[in-house]
Amino acid sequence: MSINATLIAQMIVFLILVWFTMKFVWPPIVKALDERAQKVAEGLSAADKAKSELAIAKKRVDEQLAAARDDAGKRLADAERLAQSMVEEAKGRAAAEAAKIIAAAKAEAEQEAAKAREVLREDVAALAVKGAEQILRREINPSVHAELLGRLKAEL
Repeated sequence: MSINATLIAQMIVFLILVWFTMKFVWPPIVKALDERAQKVAEGLSAADKAKSELAIAKKRVDEQLAAARDDAGKRLADAERLAQSMVEEAKGRAAAEAAKIIAAAKAEAEQEAAKAREVLREDVAALAVKGAEQILRREINPSVHAELLGRLKAEL
């Protein structure tokens, strides 16, 4: 009987231990496990939310980057057009300036040619007077014959 009494005593102690564990030990453990499960669930929920927010932010960044690229492309095209118009304008001004310089050079050349013709006429008139003087063997007075010399210049 001692085995039976020992067995019954051990059963009673075991039942007291189970009751004590169920009453005082098990609820805090279950509560800690539930809190941990809730924190894990909240963490997973936050991770999913952060993942979706990251995807949205990435999409927004991609859109802004595309818009910035488009804007940069437009600005670059505008700058190229502006540069091209400035080059064309500079070419036009240079052509106008060249035309002015050429016209001034032509006018100056014409004036020089007219002066040279006038000097040549005077020289020819003087030579003609000298030649006529030599032919006639007498002196011709330029002041007296100014009208004759004027007509001779005009004819030359």
